[in-house]
Amino acid sequence: MSSAMESSYLPATTESIAKAQEAKDASESISILYRVIQDPSSSADALRAKELAITNLTNYLTEENRAEDLRNLLTQLRPFFSLIPKAKTAKIVRGIIDAVAKVPGTSDLQISLCKEMVEWTRAEKRTFLRQRVEARLAALLLENQEYTEALTLLTGLIKEVRRLDDKLLLVDIDLLESKLHFSLRNLPKAKASLTAARTAANAIYVPPAQQGTIDLQSGILHAEEKDYKTAYSYFFEAFEAFNALEDPRAIFSLKYMLLCKIMVNQADDVAGIISSKASLNYVGPNVDAMKAVADAYSKRSLKFFETALRDFKAQLEEDPIVHRHLSSLYDTLLEQNLCRLIEPYSRVEIEHVAQMIELPIDHVEKKLSQMILDKKFAGTLDQGAGCLIIFEELKTEAIFPATLETISNVGKVVDSLYMRSAKIMA
Repeated sequence: MSSAMESSYLPATTESIAKAQEAKDASESISILYRVIQDPSSSADALRAKELAITNLTNYLTEENRAEDLRNLLTQLRPFFSLIPKAKTAKIVRGIIDAVAKVPGTSDLQISLCKEMVEWTRAEKRTFLRQRVEARLAALLLENQEYTEALTLLTGLIKEVRRLDDKLLLVDIDLLESKLHFSLRNLPKAKASLTAARTAANAIYVPPAQQGTIDLQSGILHAEEKDYKTAYSYFFEAFEAFNALEDPRAIFSLKYMLLCKIMVNQADDVAGIISSKASLNYVGPNVDAMKAVADAYSKRSLKFFETALRDFKAQLEEDPIVHRHLSSLYDTLLEQNLCRLIEPYSRVEIEHVAQMIELPIDHVEKKLSQMILDKKFAGTLDQGAGCLIIFEELKTEAIFPATLETISNVGKVVDSLYMRSAKIMA
């Protein structure tokens, strides 16, 4: 079998690679490049030609969406990796893993491929490469919502990388840990991990893309704490970094910037941001979704708000960060509208309130009962009659608390005098 393969190889030269590029279709180019890689020669020129062949082959297989072939290629190349420097091996391995990621619907394949490579790197004692593949595996597990496995992997990896003091990798891992804790709703740990990432980043040169990722995560955590003004400034920094790099994450930074403006009651600024020179490149469903929400909020219209949520479900409800903040915005808007509508009444039919606010009766009834329990207004629901009874709020006289405080202070004085007299008598 191997002799048959070796007899079909092509010499690893620039001529052979040029032949592959001149082939009439991709499948022929792929076939030629496979034969180049099978050349048993290990001279310096042959190794350089093979490296180029691997790069070209990876590109062709990615274009053809042949993820399984990319995985097999990584296994086939293991003998070749023993002939080239470890740094070049790391570059090729990470390049092929990145190529598999470009093929849609391959998250499970990427996870199994990373696990295979971790085992191989451990057996070959290639620590530098193993740590980076493990970091990639943790990111994939996080995307797949396999939080427990990702956390176990990251905990061990962080300890190891801190010992080696590899700052650049440490920034990546701390950022991943911050995202993981945020997904698990553990905000204090998410903030601690982000602070660790910032500390490591301050000691080294951080590529703009990574700095943008740190700013994006900072903005998300500040928004979660309702500090929308600070969050906006971080999202703006992230947007500028990603926009300069033409990174697809720029659209998410812009989307979260618009969300912050809406949340701080500055929905009118949204149109101005959208029409700015940098934002015009990102006009599309994400921006349209935030514009629809801003319009609904400006008009204080629940009907328009619900229409926006329905029309842009993928952009609003399926984005967990936007969805969480819009849910609280919707509740606030609903409460404001209900309070405004029931204000003139002492007794009103729930059906009438539902008609005025253009929402289902059961939804309105549930919200009213929640508002009564939260003491947003004083009242009760008469479900038999289908009515809401609103009580007049009793105004407490300001003199009563002052009187109670005076009596309390007099009591303290009496107690103090009693203690003193007891000491004199003793």
